[in-house]
Amino acid sequence: MIEAPTPASGYPVQFSVAYPDRDLNRATTFFRIFAAIPIVIVLSAVDGGNSYTSHAGHYSWTFAAGAGGTLVFAPLLMILFRQKYPRWWFDWNQQLMRFSARVGVYLALMDDTYPSTDEEQSVRLDFPYPDAREGLTRWLPLVKWLLAIPHFIVLLFLTIAAVVCVVIAWFAILFTGRYPRGLFDFVEGVFRWWTRVIAYAFVLVTDEYPPFSLSA
Repeated sequence: MIEAPTPASGYPVQFSVAYPDRDLNRATTFFRIFAAIPIVIVLSAVDGGNSYTSHAGHYSWTFAAGAGGTLVFAPLLMILFRQKYPRWWFDWNQQLMRFSARVGVYLALMDDTYPSTDEEQSVRLDFPYPDAREGLTRWLPLVKWLLAIPHFIVLLFLTIAAVVCVVIAWFAILFTGRYPRGLFDFVEGVFRWWTRVIAYAFVLVTDEYPPFSLSA
């Protein structure tokens, strides 16, 4: 049995993971880092490009493996100069964030279902398509990363704590089959906080400053 995600709050970027109220697979938990290697490779292929160059005499050919990752600079320029956020760029960023979140949740042992490249599974990540002309301030994308620095400082320490929680949860699952609910909620909260900051500072889908909160 899987519990329903936590009800949404008023913040436009929503993230939640359904708590697995059941025994988790001990074998895949034990070997999680190794089991995740194929899907991490797939994620790396779309979340960042690697270029390769071949030289022959005075000629060279360059090609890329990977799709370039999250679109940041291009939407920034479009919002700044055209007050537009192309819908397909928005869809790409949203789906890539969802895929990344599923892989992250799997690595954090919060779900033993292998991450899908397209299905939602236990992870919910939503934010509305922005009206760039009426809903986004033209110049603000230039400084959002700077305004988010206090969040990055706090998240540095929270992420360290979350890693410790995952290690403790790994032992708990191996011995009891369950992910302790308190640890689960904390790790989910850190994921949620990161997601909101990234959506604000880099994906640029909202001008509403992220709350300093782990809660939904």
